Formats: sequence, structure tokens, C-alpha cells
Amino acid sequence: MTAPMKEVGPAWVNSGPVANPGDDVADSRVRLILVDDDDDFREAASAELMDLGFEVTSFSDGAEMLGSIAEGNLSADVIVLDWGLPSLAGIDLLPRLRREGIQLPVVFLTGRTSLSHENLAFDRGALDFVDKSRGVPILAKRLRLIVESSKRPRELTVDETLHCGRLMLKPRVSRAYWDDVDVNLTLTEFNIVRLLASNIGNHVTYRAVYDCMHHVGFIAGSGEHGYRTNVRSSIKRIRNKFRLIDPNFDAIENYPSFGYRWGSSTGSAA
Repeated sequence: MTAPMKEVGPAWVNSGPVANPGDDVADSRVRLILVDDDDDFREAASAELMDLGFEVTSFSDGAEMLGSIAEGNLSADVIVLDWGLPSLAGIDLLPRLRREGIQLPVVFLTGRTSLSHENLAFDRGALDFVDKSRGVPILAKRLRLIVESSKRPRELTVDETLHCGRLMLKPRVSRAYWDDVDVNLTLTEFNIVRLLASNIGNHVTYRAVYDCMHHVGFIAGSGEHGYRTNVRSSIKRIRNKFRLIDPNFDAIENYPSFGYRWGSSTGSAA
């Protein structure tokens, strides 16, 4: 089996007032927006992040942050949200940001670490989900990985289109089409499909799929192979979205206890 292809992060396009993280800037410090209603935690986390080389702008609630964005007062590379914000919960703030045209990477930093919370965060388009108990240094490492992966070289930002039978992928905008119909995948779901389709006919392990969802070495779930539950849930959601377009869709094949593959025949054009 060939090794799974290493993913290149998407080019983040921002049509709102917050700066595109791919812009050339003199300051190499990662610019971070932190939204958390716990004053003590927000102050302590901000100070530690600044010691670790981040430029931090913090808010106690989402409405305050949205107001500052509307006034054109913010410039950032990534947004970190708490789940339980007053007036507008973090999980509801994320789609609001997207409607406002703010396409920056969003990471949840929260004490609500159940699988249902994690799954919902990724369904809404979050790029990572971090338990507060893991500490600020771990958060900082994940944020740097996300920001660096979003800064694609200019020669790779052409509007390329990849075809795999009836599947068409547009990596620049992270969109997948089946028979020319948008499947409406989230960013994480798109990355999974791209990984499988890039290894057509070869099985990709559960671990490789999970690394694609997060980053290499990310650990979650209970037990040695607890992450497989998250992978299965994501694959199920992806299949269901394809089946809304094509009830007979069966291109994603399962190899029990090992992983998945994009079928070499079922997903190909006649």
C-alpha cells in the first residue's frame, strides 16, 4: 500500500476586514483573537501566549469581537473560541463569522470535551478542538501548525481542479462535486475525501484519516483506538452527503479494523 499523501492546508480567503493570514507581513508573530468569558483564564492564557510569541487580542464575548471586526479594528491569523460564551455561544458564533465573510481558521478551546461537542465543532467548520486541561503550550503548537499550513506558497494557489471519475475537487476553495453537484462538505470532510481520492484503490488507515482531520500525533477518544469512533462518524456523514445527490453512492469502501479506500471502479466514470 502506498503511503497516504500529506495534505497541504487550504488558502484562507478573507473578504472581511480581518487580514488574510497568507499576506506578506513584516511581523512574524502569529496574530490571535481569543474569545473567552472567564476573565481570569483569558488574562492568564493571553499572557502565556504572548510569552510564547503570539500577538493576542482578547474579548469576553462574541458580540464585542464582531463589533470590533465591523469597525475594521482587527488583524489576525487565527481565532480561538470558548464554547460557553454569554449571549452567543461559541458554536453559534462560528457560522456567524462565516456569514460575515470571515474565513480565518477557528479553534475551540473548551472544557466541554464530549464526543458530541467535538463532532459538532468539526461539523461547523472548526479546524481543531482543544481541551483546556492540555495547557497553553500544546494549544500554541497546534495554532502554529494551523497557521503555517494555511500559508500556501504562491505557486500552489492556482485554481487547480482535480478529477477522480465522477468526483471533482477544487482544493483552492475546498469544494467537492459529484456529477457536478456541490456535496457541501465541511473543510475537514473535504480533506478526508481528498486524502482517500488521492490514494485511489489503496486503503488508508484510520490513523491516517484521523491525522488528516487534526494533525499527526493528535490523541482523542477513550482507549488505544478510541479515535476510530470519530473517523467512523465522519465517514458516515460524508457518505450521507454524497447519497443525498446519488442514493447509490458506494465509492468509499471500508476495510474492517484497518481503514477506508476510494474504490477504483465505483467512483470512476464509465
